[in-house]
Amino acid sequence: MSLHGKVAIVTGAAGQLGRAVAAKLGQHGAHLVLLDKQRPSTTELEGTHGNVVACQADLLDRDQLLPAIQETIAPWGRVDLLCHIAGGFRMGPAVHETPLADWQFLTDLNATSLINIAHAVVPYMLAQSAGRIVTVGAGAAMRGKALMGAYCASKSSLIRLTESLSAELLDKNINVNCVLPSIIDTPDNRAGMPDADPARWVTPEALADVIAFLCSDLARAIHGVALPVTGQTAI
Repeated sequence: MSLHGKVAIVTGAAGQLGRAVAAKLGQHGAHLVLLDKQRPSTTELEGTHGNVVACQADLLDRDQLLPAIQETIAPWGRVDLLCHIAGGFRMGPAVHETPLADWQFLTDLNATSLINIAHAVVPYMLAQSAGRIVTVGAGAAMRGKALMGAYCASKSSLIRLTESLSAELLDKNINVNCVLPSIIDTPDNRAGMPDADPARWVTPEALADVIAFLCSDLARAIHGVALPVTGQTAI
């Protein structure tokens, strides 16, 4: 499953999953462009097969994002892979008590960010008639859940955007797919759910394996899929 020489952008690269995905792509030979609102560390990626560039960029600020992408990919002049990991979770009150600020926060974080990064990256893939895009939705987005209305809706929006993007790029040799994790085994989730069994959750490394597969030529026939990746936890 070689990604040797491919130029990969990873958003949310400072987070647990972002770091795992970057490490996995690097192990398979990709050049890495790491994006996050806080500048990602490259220390743990030393020894990977490709070059590594880190960039601080706000995915909700198009005026900042476009030149950041142009500058960071300048050594190669192309983008082969986009792993859109950036996103977030927030429990909420009941739907009828949801502050509009919370709704806008989650919609921007989980859906608007995809529109903006696609605006910046897809033209490169169209110019080269090739590319792979993988987004991260959530198992919770498959149906509404109590006290999670805004989150479920924002991740569901991301899935629909991913499907639409896939349909638009299907004939351009650009594959667009989505993974739907359940609970990811991170320190924050362990702290927030001390009575749960994290052995049943999906690890960042296991999820990164699936994302790397979807970035590879082995997944060349897969388009517009929202793939559950749940460990031993039912959605």
